[in-house]
Amino acid sequence: MPLFFAIGMFPLMPNQNQIDQITSGLGFIAALDQSGGSTPKALKLYGIEEDAYSSEDQMYDLIHEMRSRIALSPEFTGDKVIGAILFEKTMEREIAGKPASQYLWEDSRVVPFLKIDKGLEDESDGVKLMKDIPGLDDLLRRAVDAGMFGTKMRSVIDAASESGIAANVSQQFEVARAIMAHGLVPIVEPEVTISIADKAQAEDILRGELARQLDGLNSDQNVMLKLTLPETPNHYKALVDHPRVMRVVALSGGYDRSEANARLSKNSGVVASFSRALTEGLSAGQDDAAFRKTLSETIDSIYTASVAG
Repeated sequence: MPLFFAIGMFPLMPNQNQIDQITSGLGFIAALDQSGGSTPKALKLYGIEEDAYSSEDQMYDLIHEMRSRIALSPEFTGDKVIGAILFEKTMEREIAGKPASQYLWEDSRVVPFLKIDKGLEDESDGVKLMKDIPGLDDLLRRAVDAGMFGTKMRSVIDAASESGIAANVSQQFEVARAIMAHGLVPIVEPEVTISIADKAQAEDILRGELARQLDGLNSDQNVMLKLTLPETPNHYKALVDHPRVMRVVALSGGYDRSEANARLSKNSGVVASFSRALTEGLSAGQDDAAFRKTLSETIDSIYTASVAG
């Protein structure tokens, strides 16, 4: 695997420790990347209603407080949480007086990633492609300067459409190549909607398209995959073992934590990258002891499911 370099606020040095953590570390990747559209729902689940804030800035302040509370908990360390995906506004803020990504790696040994997509286009041909990402090169330069190891981008598959899924995966890898050109590791996330009737068929098509794109990468190009938990256990095992794949992680996709963990434990070599399932049960109204107890139990359960395979 190639070595990547961080510049800016971090020393110029190979982050081989981060590579080792991501490729072979025991644990999971926390998804703390709710963006503008999903933040109100995340806050509501956390016990903060929309009438508690009157501006977008206040909303982002509140979600950052939630994320910081999670990151500052003693249970949130690289021993079980190998990485964390951040929203752009989290990357631009501080945790415990340090830039967020710097705190995560230096203090907790959690490898930082940045969510870079700007939302979804309307559904067409059974998929929702990513919207254009204005200023992508500038964003990626800022990610490198901030010490990010990689990025994440999400698109959606709503039907077993061969042409739609091919276009979806092609778009993901087109952007992935731009990301790799900056020395960052892209997490490719073509999410299959869990409620569709032809989910298994869509997963068959997706596996083939991902393999085709992976086979087209150069020997010095490596990606990660973030995939919906499949209907058939180990459906993506060939991708887990592909030489161009650093790691395959799974999104919870709307399954509650118990169901997500149960499905995850049946997929060898796949680890979690949960968002809603990670914050399930956490509340702004909890005192520190209750918050830590809930978070600790959550981390333990997701960790156990991640290392089960």
